[in-house]
Amino acid sequence: MKEKVSIITPVYNSETHILDCIVSVINQSYTNWEHIIIDDFSSDNSVSLVQKIKDTDERIKLIRLDKNSGAGFARNIGIKKAKGRYIAFLDADDYWHKEKLEKQIYFMLENKYSLSFTAYYEFDNNDGKINTLVNCPEKVNYNMLLMNGGFMGCLTVMYDTKFFGKRYMPEIRKRQDWALWLKMLKEGSYAYGINEPLAYYRKGNTSLSKSKIKLVKHNFMVYRKELKMSFIKSVYRMFLFLFYHFFFKQQWKESIKT
Repeated sequence: MKEKVSIITPVYNSETHILDCIVSVINQSYTNWEHIIIDDFSSDNSVSLVQKIKDTDERIKLIRLDKNSGAGFARNIGIKKAKGRYIAFLDADDYWHKEKLEKQIYFMLENKYSLSFTAYYEFDNNDGKINTLVNCPEKVNYNMLLMNGGFMGCLTVMYDTKFFGKRYMPEIRKRQDWALWLKMLKEGSYAYGINEPLAYYRKGNTSLSKSKIKLVKHNFMVYRKELKMSFIKSVYRMFLFLFYHFFFKQQWKESIKT
C-alpha cells in the first residue's frame, strides 16, 4: 500500500496563482495524497476558486480561518488535520513538477530517510520565465543550514511523521520554515537532498535592499527566540550568515538563459 502524503498550502489573497498550484498537485504521478488548503482570511476570490476545484476531487480539503494569522499559523492548522505519514509543503503561488512526490517518496523509502528536500527553479513573477536553478547538496546538517538558510526551500521539503511525529512551525511571522528545519536537525538528524529540480518558486518584485534588511531582522529573531542563543552569539551568527550569503551562496545557483 502506498504511503499517504499530506500537502499543506496556506492561502492569502492568491486568486491569481492558486489554481496553478492545485493543478500541479492533481497532476502528480503519485496519487495517494491529500491537499489541505488553509485560507488565511482572504478578501479576494481565492476561496471560491478553491471550492470549485475541491468539488471535483475529494482529496482536496479546504479550511477557512476567521482572521488573518500568518502563513506559519495556517500551516500548523493544516499539520494538525493531516492524516498522511509524510508531510509536504507547497505555497499558493508556487507549483510542482508532476513527478515530485513519486521521486521524493521513493528516495525516502528506499534509503530510509526521514527528512528530504530537492533542487528547484526560480521563475519571474512578471513574465513567468525560469531564470535560476537552485541546486542542493547531498545532505545537510544543523551547522550547514545555520550558515545557509536557502538550502531547503519550503516548497521542496518533506518529513516522515513516523520518525519525527508531527512537527509544527514556530509562532513567528517570517522564517518559520527555516526555524523548524533547524530544530529538527539540531537533534542530530540530516536532511537529504535530491539534486533534481522538482519544484518552481515564484520570485516577486521585492526590493533587494529591503529584502536583505528584513532577512537580518527575521534571522536574528530565529537565533534569539527559537534557538535560544545569547545576544552575543546571535550577532556572531548573523555576521557568519551574511558573510556566507554574500560570498558563497551563489555557488548553489545557476542562471538559466532563455
